[in-house]
Amino acid sequence: MIIDTHVHLYDPFRPEGAPWPDPDDPIYVTTRPDRCKEQAVSAGVHGVIVVECSEWVEDNQWVLDLADDEPFLLGLVGNLDVHDDRFEALLERFSRHPVYRGIRARLWQPDDLDGVRRLADLDLSLDVSLSDLTLKIADEIPDLRIIINHCAGIEMDGDEPDPDAVALVQRAAKHPNVFCKLSGMMDLRCSIRPAPIDVEHYARYLDILWDGFGEDRMIFGSDWPVSDRSERTYADVLQLARDYVATKPNSAWDKVFCENSRRAYKWEERQDVKPGR
Repeated sequence: MIIDTHVHLYDPFRPEGAPWPDPDDPIYVTTRPDRCKEQAVSAGVHGVIVVECSEWVEDNQWVLDLADDEPFLLGLVGNLDVHDDRFEALLERFSRHPVYRGIRARLWQPDDLDGVRRLADLDLSLDVSLSDLTLKIADEIPDLRIIINHCAGIEMDGDEPDPDAVALVQRAAKHPNVFCKLSGMMDLRCSIRPAPIDVEHYARYLDILWDGFGEDRMIFGSDWPVSDRSERTYADVLQLARDYVATKPNSAWDKVFCENSRRAYKWEERQDVKPGR
């Protein structure tokens, strides 16, 4: 079974519009579950986790309403501001929906911990970029499941890896409650266009993550449709991940593409799916 843990849904042409993406962005098109399924199902994906990019609070509800009618959406990583006076009330509200699996947050200050603790109380997860503050959170809230997005910021343009970035990954990997997404490889971590599709281009960078997090804490995510900016297809992105994981022990396959995400997000199957590659 393949679960994609990082897709975005939005519709800039609905009556209220959408705050993201910008009109001049090539991904400025209606992107609802039907378009997502056209890409993902044909590539062999059985379900997706939606990651909310909009900062509009009610767009959390917009995705949950879509999920009510589409069991292919296994989870939503919402977008809430931990500094909002309404944060705890909003989190309580949205977390009542079984598809709401956590939030993504851009955290900059130590006092962000006060809001983040509530996620652990509700058995929700936190999606973040890797930073020193991420490690502080992992230290102080060890029962919070933390998912680092987009290959932990390791750049993959062909240069030698940044030693500071590598050291930060190694520090993060020491925390058993921290997972890392195998995502953003072609679109965010690589600036070559069209992005290379040969796994050898990426392998030495991905091995940094693998050496740290291993097969038990790496999770696949496509970053679709942002991945379209790489000038490669959804199928290309998934194939790159497949090619890389195929170089690892056979035991890694089900973990990276399904079971690790089940542990990190605690999603539940919402439709009959057939396991297999």
